[in-house]
Amino acid sequence: MYTQGLDVQKGDVSIPLEQGDSELERRFQAKIDADEKIEPKDWMPEGYRKTLVRQISQHAHSEVVGMLPEGNWITRAPSLRRKAALLAKIQDEAGHGLYLYSACETLNVSRQELVDQLLEGKAKYSSIFNYPSTTWADIGAIGWLVDGAAIMNQVPLQRCSYGPYSRAMIRICKEESFHQRQGYEIMLTLARGTAAQKRMAQDALNRWWWPSLMMFGPNDKDSPHSAQSMRWKIKRVSNDELRQKFVDVTVPQADFLGLTMPDPALRWNAGSGHYDFGEIDWEEFKQVLQGNGPCNRERMRDRNRAHERGRWVREAALAHAEKRRARAAAQTTAVAAE
Repeated sequence: MYTQGLDVQKGDVSIPLEQGDSELERRFQAKIDADEKIEPKDWMPEGYRKTLVRQISQHAHSEVVGMLPEGNWITRAPSLRRKAALLAKIQDEAGHGLYLYSACETLNVSRQELVDQLLEGKAKYSSIFNYPSTTWADIGAIGWLVDGAAIMNQVPLQRCSYGPYSRAMIRICKEESFHQRQGYEIMLTLARGTAAQKRMAQDALNRWWWPSLMMFGPNDKDSPHSAQSMRWKIKRVSNDELRQKFVDVTVPQADFLGLTMPDPALRWNAGSGHYDFGEIDWEEFKQVLQGNGPCNRERMRDRNRAHERGRWVREAALAHAEKRRARAAAQTTAVAAE
């Protein structure tokens, strides 16, 4: 949001117009380098604003679309306890989307615009939500692996340089931690159950492992936004570092479950102190991002259908708000007349 046509006042210092942007950019970066938060009313480069809108909106869309593969299992959960926990988890995801849309609105973009972009297929969301949830074990794998990867990504965002985003992530990360534990407990129950249940858990791990690694985005050398996002401290840790940390944490968890990682190249490297793992199929990743994943069209169809079915609720809420506003205005006028 560059200032145009006027001298820029910064504290007690007047910055000449022709020097305004460069001087403000210098001070902006100095503030970030000092680990101070950028707030909505602070000056910021347009590139910083656009990067935040892109990242936060994609995050919000992912929370909303992420409800779909799990919502598919609400009526088929194997017990009342599982049903209640799954309902609570899905409700949390809806709340996360709302927090994030609200954070994005502080950057001069409307929620309606963001939602329209999602429904029209113009906005991206996490590629992993375009994979099907075909068994109950998938709900466990989503909680354990997908939410586990999300936590790995999102904990550093609590230190994001943009205040509203970083503060929203505090509650989101706490709730995602619950989701991850819920998923792991499902996998543990299945792994210690019958032979058929353990096979179902292994099958879910086989199908969700590689898409979970893709959640961290392309390799650092192929990520067009990472370097600048790191400089602005929107991101704090690189894609490859986060992916490696996720592998190092998750492999011992799989060992405890008695499940086998679907990666013949996976092995402990004593020299590096990390697990080596196989090459990700980046062509599959690109295809899913381009709309050619197993459930891309299904997800957009279901999201549009849900949005249309909820239209009457939005219209009723707006009508009620308008009625209250009119009543309050009438009361104010009446009091003034007295």
